[in-house]
Order: sequence, then structure tokens, then C-alpha cells
Amino acid sequence: MAEKTNAVRLCDIQQLSYKLYEYESSDGALDGMSVATKIGKLPEEVFKTLVTVGQSKNHYVFVVPVESELDLKKAAKAVGEKFIEMIPMKDLLKTTGYVKGGCSPIGMKKTFETVFDETLILLDEVVFSAGKIGLQICIKTEDLNKIIQFKLADLV
Repeated sequence: MAEKTNAVRLCDIQQLSYKLYEYESSDGALDGMSVATKIGKLPEEVFKTLVTVGQSKNHYVFVVPVESELDLKKAAKAVGEKFIEMIPMKDLLKTTGYVKGGCSPIGMKKTFETVFDETLILLDEVVFSAGKIGLQICIKTEDLNKIIQFKLADLV
């Protein structure tokens, strides 16, 4: 049985149905494409969570398909910033409560403005980190807004 992470606990509190996928992480292949392959999902169904900081010093969370790269210009426009950049890796844990490779858009230490790539609307369910390396969670896209506030934008 997988360890209950903040993301999983929050889904339980909201009584959302979800599936957990555990995968082998000791091989060091933790990039999104490798994870999608390990759990038997298409890359467009598996999203990665990226934390950024804007010119205003506000933090933003962007969630995009693992096969894609976040377009920082589009991301900045989506949140009304002049520019944004990726958060320094050394700040990720203290800012979000999560580590690289195990960062979930659900259950962070604080609530940050969150934007999913607009391709989310094409999916019935979405997979992303459940809050630790080696564990992914699959949630119905229609249930996402019951657990996290987010908007959609063209991010890639």
C-alpha cells in the first residue's frame, strides 16, 4: 500500500475517486516520459508540475504534459507577469513541501496560482505526481476543480 501523501489525503477528504500508480524509481529515470512509460500511460495523459517565480516575486504553478516544454513567455502572459523563471531547485522543498520528481499541484504548503495546459480539456482523466517520487495519481479531470483552483491556458 502506497504511503498517504498530502495529495492523496486531500483527495480522500474530498471523497474523490482516484487511482495510484507506483513505479520503480531506483533506476534514476524520473523524467516524465520515463514515468509515463513505466505506468503504461500515453505521454499526453501524464502531466508534470513546474514551479516558477515571477518578476513580482510571486510563485506560480504550471502543469503541462510530460512530452512538452513550458513556454515561459506564454506562462508569464497567463498570470499577468512581465516574465517568469523556474524556481531555483534549492528553494523547491521549502516553498512547496515537495521535491523535484515528486512535486504535485495538490497539497503544497501554500496555495499558489495554478495553470494547467489547455490540452487538459481533451482528457477524461489526468495523471500527475501524487507528491513523492515513485507515485503518480490519476484523477478525473471533472473532479480536479473540487480539490484545486486552477485555470487553463496555452502554455507550450
